[in-house]
Order: sequence, then structure tokens, then C-alpha cells
Amino acid sequence: MLAGAAMVAAPWSALAEPATSIASAPATVRAPQSVVAPANVKAHCNCLPDFVNIAKAARPAVVSLSVHMKADSDTMAGEMGPENPMGGMGMSPFMFPFPPFPGFPMGPMQGEPAHQTIEARGSGFLVSPDGYIVTNNHVVNGAERITVKLADGSILPGTLVGHDDKTDLALVRIHAGHALPWLELGDSDDVQPGQWVAAIGNPLGFGGTITAGIVSALGRDLHLGRYNDFIQVDAPINQGNSGGPLITLNGKVAGVNALIVSSNGGGSIGLGFAIPSNTVRTVVEQLKRTGHVVRGYLGVATQPVSGAIAQALGMPLAPGAMPKGALISMVVPSSPAAKAGLKSGDLILSINNHMVQSPHDLTVKVTALKPGSKAMLSVWRAGTHRDVAFEVGLPPNNHVDTEGSGKMKVGGQGKLGFGLAPLSALNRQQLGLNSSINGAVVAEVAPNSPAQHAGIQAGDVIISVGETPTPTLAAVVEGIQKALARHQPALLQIVRDHETLFVAVSPSSVQEDDPESGP
Repeated sequence: MLAGAAMVAAPWSALAEPATSIASAPATVRAPQSVVAPANVKAHCNCLPDFVNIAKAARPAVVSLSVHMKADSDTMAGEMGPENPMGGMGMSPFMFPFPPFPGFPMGPMQGEPAHQTIEARGSGFLVSPDGYIVTNNHVVNGAERITVKLADGSILPGTLVGHDDKTDLALVRIHAGHALPWLELGDSDDVQPGQWVAAIGNPLGFGGTITAGIVSALGRDLHLGRYNDFIQVDAPINQGNSGGPLITLNGKVAGVNALIVSSNGGGSIGLGFAIPSNTVRTVVEQLKRTGHVVRGYLGVATQPVSGAIAQALGMPLAPGAMPKGALISMVVPSSPAAKAGLKSGDLILSINNHMVQSPHDLTVKVTALKPGSKAMLSVWRAGTHRDVAFEVGLPPNNHVDTEGSGKMKVGGQGKLGFGLAPLSALNRQQLGLNSSINGAVVAEVAPNSPAQHAGIQAGDVIISVGETPTPTLAAVVEGIQKALARHQPALLQIVRDHETLFVAVSPSSVQEDDPESGP
């Protein structure tokens, strides 16, 4: 397995020129010259790509990690806590735990305090010639000792520089005394479904294993955390691949292999997931500089946008097209969003020219920004596009995340099917509302009515219709009547359980907006 080390030493010695570290200038770091797409790989070629050059150039930068941790540690493989995105039935991290000598678990000698340890193995890869290694947090979390085995067989002690459990990334440092081969982080925004990729790692202890496949999908939200969206791949990856690189044909890292979904006890069934390289770059730069991660903050609560809401906002949509973006349901006072003039009802379409697909996507993109930096949003407001610049803030200790939880269904026929009552002093007391909230309270909702299907509930307080505040019952009724007279859904801003959200309701049924009718 290590016989290939001599074969690849010459290309790396020729390429191992002094290079700027990834933390200081990632844009200037050059990929190894020998890592090129094979000449016979063409856009419409019927042949398969050749990964020989990729394997020769990239494998020397991939390492195996041996981690010693307490056997009773909560951070053992398979015992990840709720903050670690690797837990959950059917979700398997690739870290491969095993006792070092079969039949002889590492336990205490007689008279010694009970302190069993377990050895677990994972993967990692060098991102700079001075020994910085990227891996998964779940590989090294709780480690008492880290040992790094290089592709040439060298074994060195590793030091944990920092880790980020929110993205399941960690940075380890070794000191080899000479420049080491390393891999460049690519731009994961350029990765496309159907693109060929290779995964390199240490599955089940077999170091330097390379497998190949294609990118199956992008932006997978596995509901494992606010800050993760994954690249899905079908390249065979197994336990022990955790922390290894996912490499494109140009020799650059597209992601860090982190997770598989399996129904057969942990073996690969072609459902692997990698952390995008752009997320990795943001986290690694901060870990290298400070040992911890600080995320960007905008200060809005958002919700998905349905077809009915898009129609109510006057958003043009092609027939059958699903609306995208993140609809602001609340702006946190004195937040960067408030200072930039963002309003409830604004639909965020893009940030820094990158399209926003959903509230979760907005969260991922905003938190990846550096606090203090400038950013540009494209929003839909009052029937037109607007550009809104803001300065990325530091998240307060308790803030509203940029993910909303609004879910709505639109259906049924006939009248809207809900009754209103004035927001009296008694209603305010019962609902826990202060005097700053004005509008009308929903007194009842008829079963199987458009209002019920839209998600309206008794006790909701309607504070605006469209972009017009409705401080009284009469104003709410007038606003709804005007919206329906235009043959548009009524866009209602409501307060529920001290949170604000939008609901679109129409007498007509819009079945395609029913999230339950989708796949």
C-alpha cells in the first residue's frame, strides 16, 4: 500500500515550492501542476475519466488519524451529542473505532484507576506545507492523543488547533521539519451535479484508498444543524473516510467527506455527504487564526415563500415554477438588518450575487460572512427589485436565527372562513401582548376552510395586510377586501406566540402550494 510513496515522491519534490498558507491567501495557492484533467476527458466523451494523475498527486497529502479517547466519553464514535451533526438513526459518521489488539481492550492494570480508552481512526488532508490538517470534529472530539500517519509511512504527533462542532470541522497541526505536500481548497460554488469526483481516505483502516463517483446533488439540508448544507455524492465511502477530501478532476478539494446515510449498518450504499469547501475555507481560516469560529449575523427571522405568497407579493413566476428566497417575517431592532432598512415582508433573493434558495440557505450564507465586512442583498419589495447593502454584524448572545419555521397550506373553496374580534385589553392580557401590538385577533377558524388550510389559528393577531399596517379591526377587514378585489391572495402579517410571520389566504385553492403534496 505504501509502495507507491516512492513513485510519487519525485513529482511532489518538483512541485513542493514555498507556498502561501491557505489562511493568509487562499486565492493565490496553486494546485499541483501534475493534477490535471486527463487529456482524453472531454465534455461529450463516451469514455470514463482517468483518475491516475489525481491519485498520484493527491494521495501524498491525505493522512490517517489515530485518536485515543476515553471509552466512556460522550464524544465516542456513534455517541455524538445533539450539537454534533453526526448523530441520528441512519446517519453514520465515517470514524472507525476498534481496539488496537483483538481480545485485549485497553483497560486499567490492577491497582490503577479505571480509565479505559478506545482508539478510533479517521482521515484528514494537509492544506498547507507547514503541517495544517483539516478533518472532521467528530473524528478528534474528546481526543486525549492524536497520531498522524503520512502517506510515506511517517508517524507524527498531532495537536488540535481548534474545532467547530456546528460545522463538524477541526484543524490539526503537525511539525515535520520540512515542507509537506498539500491540497488546495476549490470553489464549491462551481461544483455541479453530474460532475466527476474522487474520495480519498482511510476506510476501515485501509489508508490511501481512492474511490470515484459523481456529484448527485447540491445544497442538501439533512436537518442536522443550522450551518450545514452538504454535497451529495455516490462515490463509495465508508467508516474511516471521515475528514478525507472530495476532489474534482482539476485536483482541487470540493469538500470534506463527513457523513453517509445507510440502511445496512453503516456500509456505503451510494449516499455520501461532504461539507462544501467554501464552508471549510471560512472555518479553517478562523481556526488557524484564533482557534474558534465567529459567525456573521444579519438579524432577521425568515420563512419559506409559497406560490400564494409570491403571487400576493406580485412576484413574477413562470408556470409551474417554485418560488425561491427567504421572506422576512421579523427584523430584530438595532440589528444590521434594521440599520440597513430591511423590512418585514421583504423577500431576500440573493446575497453577494449568490441566489438564496431558502431560509436555511440564507442562514448558511450569512453565517459564513466575516463580521464587519460589507455585503449586498437583492430583495423584492413593493413589486420591484432593490439592492440593500449591510454591514455583517456579530451575533448577540441571544438572537433570532435567520431560519423561520413558518409552514402554510392553501386550499379549500368559498369564503375565507375565519372570524375576527377587536384586540381588547382582555385579549392582550390573555395573549401576553403589550401596547405596541395593534390589530385584530382571530376569534375562530372554520374547519376545512381556506383560512385553516392557510395555517391561520385562533389567537393569531393580524397586524398588517400586505405592506399596510392594520391597527384596528376595521382596517384589517378593509385590507383583506381590497386584496381579494384585486383577485390576489391576502398577505397577512400575524403575531403568534410572540413571533411574527406571514400567511397568504385566498378563497381559491392553490394545491401546488401544499407542501404535503410534494415529494
